[in-house]
This record gives sequence, C-alpha cells and structure tokens, in this order.
Amino acid sequence: MHILEQFRLDGKVALVTGAAYGIGFAMAEALAQAGAKIAFNCRSQSNMDRALAMYAEKGIDARGYLCDVTDEAQVAQLIEEIGRDLGPVDILFNNAGIIKRIPMTEMDCAEFRQVVDIDLVAPFIVSKAVIPGMIERGGGKIVNICSMMSELGRETVSAYAAAKGGLKMLTRNIASEYGAYNIQCNGIGPGYIATQQNAVLREPQADGSKHPFDSFILAKTPAARWGTPEDLAGAAVFLASPASDFINGHVLYVDGGILAYIGKQP
Repeated sequence: MHILEQFRLDGKVALVTGAAYGIGFAMAEALAQAGAKIAFNCRSQSNMDRALAMYAEKGIDARGYLCDVTDEAQVAQLIEEIGRDLGPVDILFNNAGIIKRIPMTEMDCAEFRQVVDIDLVAPFIVSKAVIPGMIERGGGKIVNICSMMSELGRETVSAYAAAKGGLKMLTRNIASEYGAYNIQCNGIGPGYIATQQNAVLREPQADGSKHPFDSFILAKTPAARWGTPEDLAGAAVFLASPASDFINGHVLYVDGGILAYIGKQP
C-alpha cells in the first residue's frame, strides 16, 4: 500500500461526539476529507440545526443525532441508529466536554460531578457501547480528546484536570484491555486552541494592550501563537487511520510545544 493510502478512511463510519462546533467540528471535517462518513451528537435541536448547516456549507453529508452521552440508554440507541443509517461505528472520537473555572473550595460537588460525568464517564459509556462491535468486525479506532490538564494542574480547573487525567488513564486501559482485538485507543491533547468560546481571552484591552491571559499563553508556547482547530486535523486523521495501527495507549499533544518548555528566563 502506498504510504498516502494508509491515511485514507474511505467507507469508514466515524462518530465524533460534540462535533457541532470548535475543535470537534474541525476534526470531523478532516475525517470527512479523508473519506469517512460522519456522525455526531448534540443535546439541543438549535445546536443541531446550526451544525448541520455548517457541515452542508462545507459539502459534508454529516448525520446528526440528539443524544446526551452521559446517558447509557441514549448512547445505546445512538449507536443503533448510526448502524442503521450509516453502518457500524469504525472510528470513535470522544470529544464532547465542558470546563468550569471555579476555585476548588468554592465548587459544589454537583458541579464537580457534572464535569467528570461529561469529560470522563461519557467516554467510558460511548467506548463501552462501540467496543463489542469493533471486536466482532476485527478492529476499530477510539480517540479520546484529552488535554494538557491530563499532565498539568492549574488554578480553578480541579474537576477538569481530574477528569482529563482520568481520561488519559482510561485511554491506556482500553489499549491494554482490547489491543489484542486490533482496537487502537489513543488520545489527542490539544494545547490552547483559538475558538469562539475563548475569543474574549484574546481580545485587546481598552488601552490596546494584550489580554493578560493571551500574553501568558504566548509566553508559554514555543510556537508563540494559539493553535487553530485546523492544527488538530492531521493528528485526528493519523490516529483514525491504518497509519497508526501499531500505536496504542498514546496521547499525542498538539500544543505548540508547551509541555516541552519550562518558560523564558526572567
């Protein structure tokens, strides 16, 4: 097989959870360009309608499903419907996630649990739902969207860091438990990616100076810029494709070098 053919996903069915916008949408678009059939979920019809219009604008015939991925019964129905509409899931991207920036001592247990449920329990539920079919068909790909907070701590993100650290270990455990069935489970750890959700942190201040958080990120990133959702496209296709068939339990950090860098000397 020609090396470039190893990156093709023709005929494969890819489920990307939470791919209505942002990095999930960008990764789904990349998978579609490589030949995959795209399924995604939303929890609201308004987000669904907006996402379907965006996919159509890109020329992608994506299928959207209303589903709360923290609900086991809804996920079981989701996988069944995708199988009926597109075929069984060959590639799963556990992308849906939230973050709550609250100091730990001010965070309610309910808020902590909500973050863990969406960022860690949901990937367990969805992976559990697709693995039996992957075993039956002789293999599959699972990609968990981890984070630099899978490795590092930072103020106000205790629940997110706990969940993403757990997701890194779930990634390794799925690889360990199901690698013999030709299932590869890897992770992508995005760095600071410029999206609509964090645009306010990149806007100039009233005096024209950079936002303090923007300055902080640029100083900590050897690439000296924020990432873009498109920066994740290559990693997404690679980990979904036959090119990564002997890579398992690995988290690929797409962070512009942050994790390698101690920072500038004062």
